[in-house]
Amino acid sequence: MRSRYSAFALGMADYLLRTWHTSTRPRLDLRDNPEWVRLEVLTSGHQGDQGHVHFRAFYRSGGELGMLAEESYFVRDNGVWYYVSGKHSG
Repeated sequence: MRSRYSAFALGMADYLLRTWHTSTRPRLDLRDNPEWVRLEVLTSGHQGDQGHVHFRAFYRSGGELGMLAEESYFVRDNGVWYYVSGKHSG
């Protein structure tokens, strides 16, 4: 999760796409990417090859501070973790 947050902050679309599971991988456009300022991992865990991370990411856009809270879901395939999906958690 931390590496994906850093990739969003640095605009590294290629890394984000490589770590996104092929079953849910979107087209990715980071042109309107806000300035990411802080990540808080609230909980995380895994059972077998399925994992989750509940986080809050803070960003600045148009001079305003905002927050994205999400429960992210991951799967491990051949020893590599991939982001599958996320559910906004307010």
